[in-house]
Amino acid sequence: MIQVIDYGAGNLRSVSNALEKLDKDYQIIKRPEEISDSAKIIFPGVGAAGNAMEKLNERNFVEKIPKLRNPFLGICLGMQLLTCFSEENEATCLGIINGQTKIFPSSVKIPQIGWNRVKIEKDSFIFQGIPDDSYFYFVNSYYVVPKDESIISSISNYYIDFAASIEYKNITAVQFHPEKSSNAGVSFFKKWLF
Repeated sequence: MIQVIDYGAGNLRSVSNALEKLDKDYQIIKRPEEISDSAKIIFPGVGAAGNAMEKLNERNFVEKIPKLRNPFLGICLGMQLLTCFSEENEATCLGIINGQTKIFPSSVKIPQIGWNRVKIEKDSFIFQGIPDDSYFYFVNSYYVVPKDESIISSISNYYIDFAASIEYKNITAVQFHPEKSSNAGVSFFKKWLF
Protein backbone atom coordinates (compact mmCIF):
# COMPACT_ATOMS: atom_id res chain seq x y z
CA MET A 1 0.00 0.00 0.00
CA ILE A 2 1.16 3.52 -0.83
CA GLN A 3 -0.15 6.55 1.01
CA VAL A 4 0.53 10.16 -0.01
CA ILE A 5 0.26 12.79 2.70
CA ASP A 6 -1.90 15.77 1.74
CA TYR A 7 -1.19 18.66 4.08
CA GLY A 8 -2.23 21.40 1.68
CA ALA A 9 1.28 22.13 0.42
CA GLY A 10 2.11 19.14 -1.74
CA ASN A 11 2.51 18.58 -5.46
CA LEU A 12 -0.11 15.86 -5.26
CA ARG A 13 -1.15 15.84 -8.92
CA SER A 14 2.30 15.17 -10.34
CA VAL A 15 3.04 12.48 -7.73
CA SER A 16 -0.36 10.88 -8.39
CA ASN A 17 0.30 10.92 -12.13
CA ALA A 18 3.65 9.17 -11.63
CA LEU A 19 2.07 6.46 -9.47
CA GLU A 20 -0.72 5.92 -11.99
CA LYS A 21 1.79 5.55 -14.84
CA LEU A 22 3.52 2.86 -12.77
CA ASP A 23 0.13 1.19 -12.26
CA LYS A 24 0.40 1.52 -8.48
CA ASP A 25 -2.62 1.83 -6.22
CA TYR A 26 -2.37 4.62 -3.70
CA GLN A 27 -4.37 6.63 -1.19
CA ILE A 28 -4.20 10.35 -0.49
CA ILE A 29 -4.55 10.91 3.25
CA LYS A 30 -5.37 14.11 5.10
CA ARG A 31 -5.28 12.95 8.72
CA PRO A 32 -2.57 11.10 10.69
CA GLU A 33 -5.03 8.49 11.93
CA GLU A 34 -5.43 7.33 8.32
CA ILE A 35 -1.79 6.18 8.15
CA SER A 36 -1.47 2.42 7.89
CA ASP A 37 1.43 0.65 9.61
CA SER A 38 1.98 -1.38 6.44
CA ALA A 39 2.00 1.55 4.01
CA LYS A 40 4.87 3.18 2.18
CA ILE A 41 4.50 6.91 2.83
CA ILE A 42 5.20 9.69 0.33
CA PHE A 43 5.62 13.21 1.75
CA PRO A 44 5.63 15.64 -1.20
CA GLY A 45 5.97 19.37 -1.01
CA VAL A 46 5.92 22.58 -2.95
CA GLY A 47 5.68 25.93 -1.21
CA ALA A 48 7.11 27.71 1.82
CA ALA A 49 8.40 26.02 4.95
CA GLY A 50 6.58 28.25 7.43
CA ASN A 51 3.19 27.83 5.81
CA ALA A 52 3.73 24.08 5.37
CA MET A 53 4.58 23.62 9.04
CA GLU A 54 1.45 25.56 10.03
CA LYS A 55 -0.65 23.22 7.91
CA LEU A 56 1.07 20.14 9.31
CA ASN A 57 0.30 21.44 12.80
CA GLU A 58 -3.33 22.16 11.90
CA ARG A 59 -3.76 18.60 10.62
CA ASN A 60 -1.92 17.05 13.60
CA PHE A 61 0.86 15.50 11.52
CA VAL A 62 3.71 17.12 13.48
CA GLU A 63 3.64 14.57 16.31
CA LYS A 64 2.86 11.59 14.09
CA ILE A 65 5.45 11.86 11.31
CA PRO A 66 8.60 11.68 13.52
CA LYS A 67 7.27 8.46 15.09
CA LEU A 68 6.68 6.65 11.81
CA ARG A 69 8.73 3.55 11.02
CA ASN A 70 7.17 3.03 7.59
CA PRO A 71 9.29 3.33 4.47
CA PHE A 72 9.12 7.10 3.99
CA LEU A 73 9.93 9.25 0.95
CA GLY A 74 10.24 13.03 1.30
CA ILE A 75 10.28 15.04 -1.94
CA CYS A 76 11.63 18.62 -2.28
CA LEU A 77 9.99 20.64 0.52
CA GLY A 78 9.11 17.24 1.98
CA MET A 79 12.87 16.68 2.40
CA GLN A 80 13.54 20.13 3.84
CA LEU A 81 10.79 19.85 6.47
CA LEU A 82 12.53 16.80 7.96
CA THR A 83 15.34 19.01 9.30
CA CYS A 84 15.30 20.89 12.59
CA PHE A 85 15.15 24.40 11.14
CA SER A 86 14.67 26.16 7.82
CA GLU A 87 16.00 29.59 6.93
CA GLU A 88 12.83 29.96 4.88
CA ASN A 89 10.44 31.85 7.19
CA GLU A 90 12.83 30.91 10.05
CA ALA A 91 10.64 27.86 10.50
CA THR A 92 11.03 25.22 13.17
CA CYS A 93 10.64 21.94 11.29
CA LEU A 94 10.04 18.28 12.19
CA GLY A 95 13.51 17.60 13.62
CA ILE A 96 13.86 14.07 12.24
CA ILE A 97 17.11 14.87 10.42
CA ASN A 98 19.68 16.63 12.59
CA GLY A 99 20.58 19.63 10.49
CA GLN A 100 19.04 22.63 8.81
CA THR A 101 17.74 23.92 5.52
CA LYS A 102 19.70 26.86 4.11
CA ILE A 103 19.11 29.30 1.27
CA PHE A 104 21.50 29.36 -1.68
CA PRO A 105 24.03 32.23 -1.55
CA SER A 106 22.69 35.69 -2.44
CA SER A 107 24.94 35.78 -5.51
CA VAL A 108 22.99 32.87 -7.05
CA LYS A 109 19.83 33.20 -9.12
CA ILE A 110 17.02 31.47 -7.26
CA PRO A 111 15.10 29.34 -7.49
CA GLN A 112 17.13 26.77 -9.35
CA ILE A 113 14.70 25.49 -11.96
CA GLY A 114 15.45 22.72 -14.39
CA TRP A 115 17.59 19.68 -15.03
CA ASN A 116 20.75 19.07 -13.05
CA ARG A 117 23.20 16.20 -12.68
CA VAL A 118 23.05 13.97 -9.61
CA LYS A 119 26.28 12.33 -8.47
CA ILE A 120 25.83 9.14 -6.48
CA GLU A 121 27.90 9.25 -3.30
CA LYS A 122 27.37 5.75 -1.93
CA ASP A 123 25.82 2.41 -2.79
CA SER A 124 22.06 2.69 -2.55
CA PHE A 125 19.26 0.42 -3.72
CA ILE A 126 17.31 3.44 -5.03
CA PHE A 127 20.04 4.33 -7.51
CA GLN A 128 20.66 0.79 -8.75
CA GLY A 129 20.48 0.82 -12.53
CA ILE A 130 20.63 4.62 -12.69
CA PRO A 131 23.91 5.86 -14.19
CA ASP A 132 26.02 8.24 -12.12
CA ASP A 133 25.60 11.88 -13.19
CA SER A 134 22.08 11.27 -14.48
CA TYR A 135 19.88 14.33 -14.83
CA PHE A 136 16.97 14.94 -12.46
CA TYR A 137 14.56 17.86 -12.31
CA PHE A 138 14.95 20.47 -9.55
CA VAL A 139 12.96 23.48 -8.37
CA ASN A 140 14.59 24.82 -5.20
CA SER A 141 15.87 27.94 -3.51
CA TYR A 142 16.92 26.05 -0.37
CA TYR A 143 18.97 22.94 0.34
CA VAL A 144 19.44 20.55 3.25
CA VAL A 145 22.63 20.50 5.32
CA PRO A 146 22.63 17.43 7.59
CA LYS A 147 25.08 17.40 10.49
CA ASP A 148 25.91 13.79 9.71
CA GLU A 149 27.21 13.89 6.14
CA SER A 150 27.28 10.08 5.98
CA ILE A 151 23.50 10.06 5.37
CA ILE A 152 23.97 11.92 2.06
CA SER A 153 23.50 9.39 -0.74
CA SER A 154 23.88 11.78 -3.69
CA ILE A 155 24.89 15.35 -4.38
CA SER A 156 24.21 17.94 -7.03
CA ASN A 157 25.83 21.28 -7.75
CA TYR A 158 24.21 24.66 -8.22
CA TYR A 159 27.25 26.91 -7.77
CA ILE A 160 27.83 24.94 -4.54
CA ASP A 161 27.59 21.23 -3.81
CA PHE A 162 24.44 20.26 -1.92
CA ALA A 163 22.65 17.10 -0.84
CA ALA A 164 20.42 15.81 -3.63
CA SER A 165 19.30 12.86 -1.52
CA ILE A 166 19.67 11.44 1.95
CA GLU A 167 18.98 8.06 3.48
CA TYR A 168 18.45 7.75 7.21
CA LYS A 169 16.85 4.78 8.96
CA ASN A 170 13.43 4.31 7.28
CA ILE A 171 13.71 7.62 5.42
CA THR A 172 14.68 8.39 1.85
CA ALA A 173 14.47 12.06 0.96
CA VAL A 174 15.28 13.83 -2.27
CA GLN A 175 15.66 17.47 -3.25
CA PHE A 176 14.82 16.71 -6.87
CA HIS A 177 11.40 15.77 -8.22
CA PRO A 178 11.50 12.13 -9.35
CA GLU A 179 7.91 12.47 -10.57
CA LYS A 180 9.12 15.08 -13.10
CA SER A 181 12.45 13.46 -13.95
CA SER A 182 11.60 11.34 -16.98
CA ASN A 183 13.29 7.93 -17.24
CA ALA A 184 15.65 8.47 -14.30
CA GLY A 185 12.71 9.45 -12.12
CA VAL A 186 10.71 6.39 -13.21
CA SER A 187 13.67 4.14 -12.35
CA PHE A 188 14.01 5.85 -8.97
CA PHE A 189 10.33 5.38 -8.15
CA LYS A 190 10.42 1.74 -9.24
CA LYS A 191 13.32 1.00 -6.88
CA TRP A 192 11.66 2.73 -3.94
CA LEU A 193 8.15 1.40 -4.54
CA PHE A 194 8.82 -2.26 -5.34
